[in-house]
Amino acid sequence: MKRQVVFSGIQPSGNLHIGNYLGAIKQFVRLQNTSEAIFCIVDHHAITVPQNPDELRKNILDVAKIYLASGINPEKSIIFVQSHVPAHVELGWILNTITPLGELERMTQFKDKIRSQSANGKARGVLAGLLNYPTLMAADILLYHTTHVPVGEDQKQHVEFTRMIAEKFNNKFGEVFVVPQALIQKETMRIMGLDNPEKKMSKSAPSPNNYVALLDSPDEIRRKIKIAVTDSGKEIKYDKGKKSALSNLLTTYSAFSDMTLAAIENKFKNSGYAEFKKDLAEILIEKLMPIQKKYAGLKDDEIISILRDGAKRANQIASKTLAAVKEKIGFII
Repeated sequence: MKRQVVFSGIQPSGNLHIGNYLGAIKQFVRLQNTSEAIFCIVDHHAITVPQNPDELRKNILDVAKIYLASGINPEKSIIFVQSHVPAHVELGWILNTITPLGELERMTQFKDKIRSQSANGKARGVLAGLLNYPTLMAADILLYHTTHVPVGEDQKQHVEFTRMIAEKFNNKFGEVFVVPQALIQKETMRIMGLDNPEKKMSKSAPSPNNYVALLDSPDEIRRKIKIAVTDSGKEIKYDKGKKSALSNLLTTYSAFSDMTLAAIENKFKNSGYAEFKKDLAEILIEKLMPIQKKYAGLKDDEIISILRDGAKRANQIASKTLAAVKEKIGFII
């Protein structure tokens, strides 16, 4: 049986939080033991919105440090920066030439950005790179013969787009690409905001009270959980329909404690929200402490060396795929 190949990219936009960890990084650590795992820090995607250059450089290194501190092993996985492998942009451009404009305009991320900018009277502020984001993401995935893409439910559309464009290329020019499938972790695929349980936890949220960052101090974690939105009533009960805020906290508790929701409900059957939230904060502090300690011990030059080695390994795979693509479309190689 052919070994599965997993690819995932994460933007270096800072403030990685527990939603990123549960929905992605924790899964990556597990997958590297059973798959060929390729993890990319997607700096080209990051610049589809304006970036401060100094902050971008720092965030790239921070994401790499968090990957390593969380348990991703460069001896088991390939970890690299997108811009260090030129094939990503080259293949992205080639895929642009066979992608109908309508397919890009219907992507949820693009439509949401247009609506947001229009509401603020800044529709002209949407950059062309955001429109072409899906073709570059497809190139990221297809270069490595990826079989599975671990994504949250909100990114599933991008994987469907990748499947569509891979099949279109294969049908038009001949078989080159593996058609990947989304790999969604159902239980923790959507950790919601602490201040708004109706929207997904986001590192770009206006308020830092929306999320618990992986590098938050113990006191900051206690403060954020204490003020996290809860529902009316006192019963500690999972009910997404009537108690969406509490249910979000229960999901987080379950994911970090490895206790079932039923076991947590039983544990706090005679307790109120305050005691439950206090216990949740202490669990988060305990579970994040090893990551924070390892992160603090990592040096920039050590990280850069790992990323450069990862880029060499990624280039070996990506360059072969790109050469096959160029030959199929009639380029001289």
